[in-house]
Amino acid sequence: RHAVCIFYLVLRALDTVEDDMSIPLDVKVPMLHEFHSHLYEPDWKYTESKEKDRQVLEDFPTISMEFRNLSKVYQDVISDICHKMGVGMAEFLEKKVDSQHEWDKYCHYVAGLVGIGLSRLFSASELEDSIVGQDTDLANSMGLFLQKTNIIRDYLEDQLEGREFWPREVWSRYAKKLSDLAKPENIDVAVQCLNELITNALHHVPDVLTYLSRLKNQSVFNFCAIPQVMAIATLAACYNNQQVFRGVVKIRKGQAVTLMMDATNIQAVKAIMYQYVEEIYQKIPSTDPSSNKTQQVIASIRAMSLPGSPMASRHHYSPIYLSCAMLLAALSWQYLSTLSKATEEFVQGGEN
Repeated sequence: RHAVCIFYLVLRALDTVEDDMSIPLDVKVPMLHEFHSHLYEPDWKYTESKEKDRQVLEDFPTISMEFRNLSKVYQDVISDICHKMGVGMAEFLEKKVDSQHEWDKYCHYVAGLVGIGLSRLFSASELEDSIVGQDTDLANSMGLFLQKTNIIRDYLEDQLEGREFWPREVWSRYAKKLSDLAKPENIDVAVQCLNELITNALHHVPDVLTYLSRLKNQSVFNFCAIPQVMAIATLAACYNNQQVFRGVVKIRKGQAVTLMMDATNIQAVKAIMYQYVEEIYQKIPSTDPSSNKTQQVIASIRAMSLPGSPMASRHHYSPIYLSCAMLLAALSWQYLSTLSKATEEFVQGGEN
């Protein structure tokens, strides 16, 4: 728990440097390259940030002290991932995401490395077998699936903020500029572009299912599975949906709580994945340029997640476990309500 918490705070601090547009590139690039070394410097902090999360930089000595109190096996993983991520972030500060290969590379730097680092922490703790931390391809796919889902869903928000993460190789087949996809007269080709990117993201689902099937610890499983089922539900909501280019597409709060409570074992997760790819399949337009590829990837996911009676096992949990689950659901509802309100206010502010 401590290792994961410190891992998050270290990467939150690194990401705050990347996000801070007030830091000149000639200062920011060396900062990102060297950031991992500050973990071993008790007094290092950065007090010039203008970002909302600047506290993690201003109070970095507290974070680095806790980092140095971790077991060396945890320190080595966190420092290594921080170094690789900093180098990757610096690389993409000075270039845009052009090819689909570069899209995968960018997502690897900002999310795949998180999946790899967490997997190595799970194995180092001996809560999971060594293969979980060693199989970096599967761990990378866990991160890429989440990151691509966020990038796809956040098209309009990123446009309002002047950010572009959709790969040029894909969107340039549908428009001259990425921003053109938001124009009402381009809605048909915009949706086709959206569907192609969702199809690309779905190719990670078989890896996600293989990864989750290897996990043995219940807490680790829940921690990994819940974001993945949220992602597939989000992609199903976004698929062939013009609203992605007009506002915020989000899953319902009750739906989110149900997913959290259900995603507690691999058979349940397979059933959830099956349910949502079937939902996507039913919405595939026959005229969509990516329809054949979408059908093919859905067929491969179906083959891995055929339903039997997968949800039955959830009824065998103890009353204490179910009470905890209900408490989690209530807290999650409150959190999602606050998050939704903040997101709506943010988007409305951008529109105004």
